[in-house]
Amino acid sequence: MQRGKGMKFVEDSRVLDKESRNKIPKDYSEYPGRTEAFWPNFLLKEWLVGAVFLIGFLCLVAAHPSPLEQQADPNNASYIPLPDWYFLFLYELLKYEFAAGDYVVIGTVVIPGLAFGALLIAPFLDRGPERRPSKRPIATGLMLLGVIATIWLTYESVEAVNWEDRANYSVEAVPDVEIDEEDPGYEVYQNNCMSCHGGQLEGNPASGGPSLVGIPHGKEALKDIAVNGVGEMPANMFEGTDEELDQLAEFIISVNEQANGEGEEGESEEESE
Repeated sequence: MQRGKGMKFVEDSRVLDKESRNKIPKDYSEYPGRTEAFWPNFLLKEWLVGAVFLIGFLCLVAAHPSPLEQQADPNNASYIPLPDWYFLFLYELLKYEFAAGDYVVIGTVVIPGLAFGALLIAPFLDRGPERRPSKRPIATGLMLLGVIATIWLTYESVEAVNWEDRANYSVEAVPDVEIDEEDPGYEVYQNNCMSCHGGQLEGNPASGGPSLVGIPHGKEALKDIAVNGVGEMPANMFEGTDEELDQLAEFIISVNEQANGEGEEGESEEESE
């Protein structure tokens, strides 16, 4: 009988073979569609792509920071806040009939919940190994639906905004003046004019109140406008005494002098007017 014939040799599991000692990644060339090891080859490429994108995005943010608007003014009830661009699609969704008003829960909870829930369960609904979009209809359909809806709603929201008017709310549009809140005329202005002309006299495009910085009117002209109105401003908007009316006019003039860099010369000119 030949030695070893009919016998089965069992390897001792306590002894490592040469292949397990070297721990060399398998050659995936024999498997179609799998030409490299997931670790570290594939993950290394993913990390490199992600790092390049992140660095590029950080450079873009540093070069072009997000534009800021003026400080919130609780006296301006006509101001409509606008969310950042990545939330504009949800902002536009709330304008539709069945996503706002009595149905606001649908627009704020139900629809976003279904959308994000579909994204979460998409990997479990389609477990196919195929990478071609045509071979994965569920995942591809959910992706296309989400992308198209987001782009369309964002576009509709951007088109509906009057960007020229909103530019007046930017930080750059704030007059370069310091408001003296201790001035007696400031309290009169706050009670009578701030809701239409803003906390910094910068104006309010939403309510139609123009900026009061840079106006050419003198003291008497300002008093007349406050009482009798002008243009779209109706009469009898001012509620106060004659002394408060004088304080209001002097306060507006002092702010304009500060904005124009004028001093006593500007004050004497206004008195002559």
